[in-house]
Amino acid sequence: MEFAISYPARPDAWQDLVIAEDHGFTHCWFYDSQMIYSDVYVCMALAAERTKKIKLATGVAIPSNRIAPVTAHSIATINQLAPGRTILGIGTGFTGRNTMGLPPVPLGIIREYIQMCRALLRGEEVLYREGARERWIKFLHPNHGYINLKDPIPIYLAANGPKALALTGELADGWLTTLSDPASFKKNLATVEQGATKAGRKLTNLPIAVLSTGCVLRPGESITSPRVVERVGPLAIVALHALWERSAVATDLPSALQDLYSRYDTEYVAKLKTPADRRYLEVHEGHLIYLKPGEEQYVNETLIRSFSLTGTGEEIIARLKALEAVGLKQIVLQVVNNGREMIEEFSREVVAKY
Repeated sequence: MEFAISYPARPDAWQDLVIAEDHGFTHCWFYDSQMIYSDVYVCMALAAERTKKIKLATGVAIPSNRIAPVTAHSIATINQLAPGRTILGIGTGFTGRNTMGLPPVPLGIIREYIQMCRALLRGEEVLYREGARERWIKFLHPNHGYINLKDPIPIYLAANGPKALALTGELADGWLTTLSDPASFKKNLATVEQGATKAGRKLTNLPIAVLSTGCVLRPGESITSPRVVERVGPLAIVALHALWERSAVATDLPSALQDLYSRYDTEYVAKLKTPADRRYLEVHEGHLIYLKPGEEQYVNETLIRSFSLTGTGEEIIARLKALEAVGLKQIVLQVVNNGREMIEEFSREVVAKY
């Protein structure tokens, strides 16, 4: 099992990465969401310069944000700073699109985007289209210290819905998904494998990363203590945001959350001050960073247990073992606040004892 951390991209994230690197964490994923976080490649560059071993990944780049040549050159620039430590994660844009009131990028565009980025990162010529105009393009100076194409850059696809899962099997080098129970995880992995089979690919030891967060409970601490809610609430509440958006991220949500969501929608969202046509601006404020006033009342035990690894160290290890048994390769823990405490806590109680 690999242990990783993730960040809503911010320039000072490297400070926690240096600690994580020394505590057994192997990867860091940086969220790319232009309306609410810092520029992902700036943050990755700072991290690349200050770390030695930890792998750096976009979690995830969105096609509508940058044309494929720009994304390819940006990640290849990070690869120049951190040779062989770079991963390009791509997705349809749950956060980066929802915060602008836009739907996910269609999977047809995702397919073309992955294919173009991969070809460019291999140093190949590709046919680039701009409206009705078509032009062949390639990187002209791959060996002059500007970018690094020599060290391979794997491309992961973030996927939860059936069609995106099948596309992952068809094209991707790795799969990034969200925390679920072992049965749901196994079902989704089977869909990925079916996509690979249909495309004539054989998936051998596919890298799989599961995004979550967590908190190791202290002796006598409640799972809904203020410390726990502050730590895991910003990620857990996103499940209710996903239900509000009718997102594929909510595909496998436990039925027990439906009643909670109904309360959240009628008691909280319906009373927001933003006009209905711009309500997404208020719903997504604090997204994965903090809870807005009043949201904490919906972060109950069911939500915490469903969307975070929270419990004693032994309970967390047992849960990870169950997921590992059905194919999990890497667990990704989001850091929002008290990063050093969280990293050291998981290193001591989970990583060291796994």
